[in-house]
Amino acid sequence: MADTGAAGVRASKVSLAGLGVTAALQAVLVVFTGSVALLSDTLHNLTDALTAVPLWIAFSLSRRETSRRFTFGLGRAEDLAGLVIVTAIAVSAGGVAWESMRRLFDPRSLEHIPWVIAAGLIGAVGNELVAEYRIRVGRRISSEALIADGQHARTDALTSLAVVVAGVGSALGADWVDPVAGLVVAGMILVMLRHAATRVFGRILDAVDPSLVDEAERVAGSVDGVSSVSDVRMRWHGHRMFITLVAAVDPGLTVRRGHEIAQTITHDLIHAFLFTVDALVHIDPSGVLDAHEITAHHALSGKELSRD
Repeated sequence: MADTGAAGVRASKVSLAGLGVTAALQAVLVVFTGSVALLSDTLHNLTDALTAVPLWIAFSLSRRETSRRFTFGLGRAEDLAGLVIVTAIAVSAGGVAWESMRRLFDPRSLEHIPWVIAAGLIGAVGNELVAEYRIRVGRRISSEALIADGQHARTDALTSLAVVVAGVGSALGADWVDPVAGLVVAGMILVMLRHAATRVFGRILDAVDPSLVDEAERVAGSVDGVSSVSDVRMRWHGHRMFITLVAAVDPGLTVRRGHEIAQTITHDLIHAFLFTVDALVHIDPSGVLDAHEITAHHALSGKELSRD
């Protein structure tokens, strides 16, 4: 099995270097031009570059073996890294909006306008290259956090083009275009923040695409000897998927045969999805009404739970 954690670490390193160089080149030009739109874009690109650090740490932790203390491993660190990324994006949006509003009431003419435009183009190209790389690797290893971070970089590429607009506006004598472009950048960050936060918090709350549940039921139900499939539960653990389900079989089967069916279901689930799967299959005797009588009194209904 491929070491998907290593691929994630490598992607984090490459994107950190790529966006770091992009932000550094823009920062040099900020000093000479005094563009708030360019400053906004540079700060955002720097923030985006730094979000690779928590992902780097998370992917490194996910490669560690399970232990008596962390019996599921440390894959959840990837979800925590997602929270750090969302927080960083929110702080970036606030900083950009504040500086843009300040400059809107205290306009300042740009200097070296051709360099401002060049810096915007540098940001757009640098972000798009990193975005394409992050998304490609994220899809290959099924890391939603890495894909989301790539989409973040792609949004940054669009905001960098706002800097180009600011430069053109200043060249035409419209100094107000610069801070307005900064506000546009802040607005686009907030839009991206909403989508990123929805995905990150969805992962933390164990949200999955319902079509994945349907596919798991179909795969398990197609195994020879399975009468029905129920209680399918799926949750992401970083970029790995944990699946548990109940498969009903003929109660007259031997324990060996029941185990073989469970193993076949697990095997088929592993090959049915592009992401890494860990499956646990419980075998039930089909048609036996009192099969769970021993534990039935512990299964509280939703009404009883709400009353308590």
